[in-house]
Amino acid sequence: MAMKNIFTLIAMSFLIASAFSCKKEPSKEKSTEKEIVSKNTVSEDYNISILLDLSDRIRLKKNPNPTMKYYQRDLGYIKSVSEAFTQHLKSKRIRQINDKMQLFFNPEPLDPAINTIAQNLRISIDKNNASKELLNSINSDYASQTSKIYESAIKDNKYVGSDIWSFFDSKVKDQCIENKYRNILIVLTDGYMFYESTVMKEGNRTTYITPELIRKNGLNTKDWDTKFHDQDFGFIKANSDLSNLEVLVLGINPDKKNPYEEKVIRAYWSKWFTEMKISHFEIKNADLPSNMEKIIKDFVLNKE
Repeated sequence: MAMKNIFTLIAMSFLIASAFSCKKEPSKEKSTEKEIVSKNTVSEDYNISILLDLSDRIRLKKNPNPTMKYYQRDLGYIKSVSEAFTQHLKSKRIRQINDKMQLFFNPEPLDPAINTIAQNLRISIDKNNASKELLNSINSDYASQTSKIYESAIKDNKYVGSDIWSFFDSKVKDQCIENKYRNILIVLTDGYMFYESTVMKEGNRTTYITPELIRKNGLNTKDWDTKFHDQDFGFIKANSDLSNLEVLVLGINPDKKNPYEEKVIRAYWSKWFTEMKISHFEIKNADLPSNMEKIIKDFVLNKE
């Protein structure tokens, strides 16, 4: 009888021990879940750059548009970018804020006032200077100041051009890419590239693309795609590794005389970005800002 009691006690102790071990396991799972949630809610730091093409694409007489002038579309796009930036800032705790936004030209405009405005639009905001007033002022400052830049460029009427290829070749790494940041470059351009001081050709690769070049190379027929790939047309590669950069091109405005022009322009830019290892990029046409707002904000805020 005593032996039977001993066996009963042993069995009961095993049952109690296993019950306790079963209770402990869920708490481990909970702590792991908390750890995962904690890691996933850490906000990224943004480093946003905007590259303006102040070439004659914004000349009112050369490129008139009765619906909305092209420089006004640019201003609308910039407004959406700044709103996305402030939305990102406001989603973070003050102590987490460490973000930047800046505006570039290449080359710098001759008007020193434009360069001064651009300097003032270089925002670096962190926990030491973040305030409700500063966050609320970003959108209005960017809207009013960028408007002055375009008005000055149009009034000046000199249009020194835009050297986008050279910017990617010698400046983008130093000026637009920082470690431990999500680096985003917004390029406002019509999709064409030409700058007199940066005209190079290597086989069928160039540092420029114009409507004349597209026609000269016979890329204005239905067989343009075959010719483009078989004869290796495209931009000369400007950089070997820009994998830490995301690019959004806005304002593509193809020559309407060639029905294949837009596809050729997209092929040039896409091939160029892919060869420079830019894994995330989008190329969008010149559309009304109201139609582009969601696209821009989804790109900047990384919404699929």
